[in-house]
Amino acid sequence: MPQMSRQDPLIENHTVDYVPLAERHGKARDLFTLWFSTNIAPLPIVTGAMVAQVFHLNLVWGLLAIALGHLLGGIVIALASAQGPRMGIPQMVQSRGQFGRYGALLIVFFAALIYIGFFISNIVLAGKSIVGIVPAVPVPASILIGALSATAIGVIGYRFIHSLNRIGTWVMGSALLAGFIYIFAHDLPADFLTRGGFNAAGWLATVSLGVIWQISFSPYTSDYSRYLPADIGITRPFIATYLGATLGTILSFAFGLVAALATPEGTEAMVAVKQATGWLGPILMVLFLLNIISHNALNLYGAVLSIITSIQTFASHWTPSIKVRVVLSGVVLAGCCLVALGASADFISQFIGLILALLLVLVPWASINLIDFYVIKRGVYDIASIFRADGGVYGRFNLHAIVAYFIGIIVQLPFANTSLYVGPWANLVDGADLSWLVGLVVTCPLYYCLATRQHTQKVRAARLGYTD
Repeated sequence: MPQMSRQDPLIENHTVDYVPLAERHGKARDLFTLWFSTNIAPLPIVTGAMVAQVFHLNLVWGLLAIALGHLLGGIVIALASAQGPRMGIPQMVQSRGQFGRYGALLIVFFAALIYIGFFISNIVLAGKSIVGIVPAVPVPASILIGALSATAIGVIGYRFIHSLNRIGTWVMGSALLAGFIYIFAHDLPADFLTRGGFNAAGWLATVSLGVIWQISFSPYTSDYSRYLPADIGITRPFIATYLGATLGTILSFAFGLVAALATPEGTEAMVAVKQATGWLGPILMVLFLLNIISHNALNLYGAVLSIITSIQTFASHWTPSIKVRVVLSGVVLAGCCLVALGASADFISQFIGLILALLLVLVPWASINLIDFYVIKRGVYDIASIFRADGGVYGRFNLHAIVAYFIGIIVQLPFANTSLYVGPWANLVDGADLSWLVGLVVTCPLYYCLATRQHTQKVRAARLGYTD
């Protein structure tokens, strides 16, 4: 493979444009390290603690539900990631090939909103983590430090993000392993194995949480695989992403569950981690802080690409430069910091509730994306049309995709169980949000039928035209 490092600029020089074959680089294993390292962080650990604290499962049933949920949801994120080398463009730009040039705008808007929401939540969390480690640092200064650090990584871009996570895989993986060893090497509570039990509602809620967790990453996975060589195929990127995303999250969720069970019932999740890991606790807190910052760079990177995609939709001949991405990163940084500095004490829980509610719009998008790429078009897209002002062969709007998308959202609403909206059938299984399952079951066959019907009509029209 040619050595390109001497010629490559420090800051990534592509935005939402196609990555030429001559500039492709990297290996499939880079996807493993990215998604493994990214998911060893406080948020999945806190969520894993909920399995015991909120859903009241014991260790065995909790681990089974965690594993099953992430193994199922991981299929979605891995299939989305494997599209990157074939397409060479960001995930949201690719949506034009399914929804039409302007039809994709709504999806891009929701994706940007989710990225920004997670970015704000994480800089607040990073600020609190810095204060917890160094109490003398004021909260506003801590938030700014966390935000600026993540922005610097996001601005440098693709290569630096992958490099950091290659290091993070070894560091965070070793730290988490050491945490497990420390906990099990010391005396455990008498009820460690018996606290909680099995209940169908809690078990299904945990499985659903794992599925939703993985799907939430799907709108930007191919952003981090689009530089891979086009001849790398589908299987290797799929396996690398699947193993990285599922192993990282399963280990983090399991660590949260174990820490919760290793401390007195009712102990707050991160406090439980500190107590359960003794002298190792402060080291883990520092490493978690660094990982929050590294992970948050992905949210900023995705938000900026989504904003550029929206603008470029109305300016087809415009190719955004490095300066545009840098300036937009600064604008997003400033706006998010203003929101974060004025955030209330329970801001993170409120915002996460909003983001989880927005996942209702991601499930039908993921369904359409995967059916279109793997079943209907078999990975063959006209890249030039995706960037044409009129949408080329994909048009300005694809009504079949848009109709399937909105129906996919509507059918989920009766089953939704979010902080913003609770549907009339949300408690069919108490505490478990099964709306994602309804969305997948309805949207996949609906879009397939509509899309294949459209194709059949075009073929018939062409044959009649030829006959005449």
